[in-house]
Amino acid sequence: MKRRKFLKNSSLSTAGIFSASILSACEADKKHLLVNEILKPIVIATWDVPNATNKAWQVLSETGTALDAVEQGVMIEEADINNQSVGKGGRPDREGNVTLDACIMDKDSNCGAVVCLQNIVHPISVARKVMEDTPHVMLAGKGAELFAYEKGFKKENLLSEKSKAEWIEWKKTSKYKPIINIENHDTIGMLAIDRKGDIAGACTTSGMAYKIAGRVGDSPIIGAGLFIDNEVGGATATGVGEEVVRTVGSFLIVELMRQGKTPQQACEEGVKRIISKNKEKLDFQIGFIAINKNGETGGYCIQPGFTYRVYSEKGHVNNKASSYIST
Repeated sequence: MKRRKFLKNSSLSTAGIFSASILSACEADKKHLLVNEILKPIVIATWDVPNATNKAWQVLSETGTALDAVEQGVMIEEADINNQSVGKGGRPDREGNVTLDACIMDKDSNCGAVVCLQNIVHPISVARKVMEDTPHVMLAGKGAELFAYEKGFKKENLLSEKSKAEWIEWKKTSKYKPIINIENHDTIGMLAIDRKGDIAGACTTSGMAYKIAGRVGDSPIIGAGLFIDNEVGGATATGVGEEVVRTVGSFLIVELMRQGKTPQQACEEGVKRIISKNKEKLDFQIGFIAINKNGETGGYCIQPGFTYRVYSEKGHVNNKASSYIST
């Protein structure tokens, strides 16, 4: 009798374990499906750049990779002569030369960058060539320019008549003080997730107007102006690059997301780290945007006025970022 009771209880226990295993597997599958459902294509970029995000979304919609999307997206702004802080038509340095900086990073942590590049419209594409065709991460100045020519890029004058006229006018006083949000575009940093759930990012700029020749900010620096971790998410920055470099801002934000913070919380903490080192002087702008593996986004800045654009299946929206200093 005791034996039959034991066998009955054993059978029930086994059935219970088996059922629990099935339920656990079902829950895992459900969770997996849920994650895949969340990971819809999405692109986010600094500032109100609808043409750029539209191009990136087009690439993602056609089952393109996140890497292709961010490259082709920011190329729109690099070629826009009316955007005076990115690519062709960018404001020159004090010597009248337009020098460009850019970096790109893929899902496998491969990255490439160019700094102080002249005479090439698309530094982001040269950065990608550095990443894919060389053992290096960064090329600078004349070396980067010669490499671009070797890869088939054409030489082109980047100084537009408008930017040239403004530079000549600036030389009359030569006052050098970054004006908050003067660009209303500024550096363009872009992050994307494709249909496979992979993340990539790109960042490109002509830098501060009338900077000292040779100056490089955060934009082409992996970990400062841009950072991607395909297990966690990505972040990119805009504003006075020196302050972002000092805190390795984009890397910090991704690590904060790894620790469990949302993209919004991470961006806010990233800005606050910079503020803590500049308590007596906040006369500059810094803005961060971030995205995590689930497609959640966030943005935060020091001064009001920074916006970021998001394109997903929910629509194409320009978002006003919350700021440390209120209006």
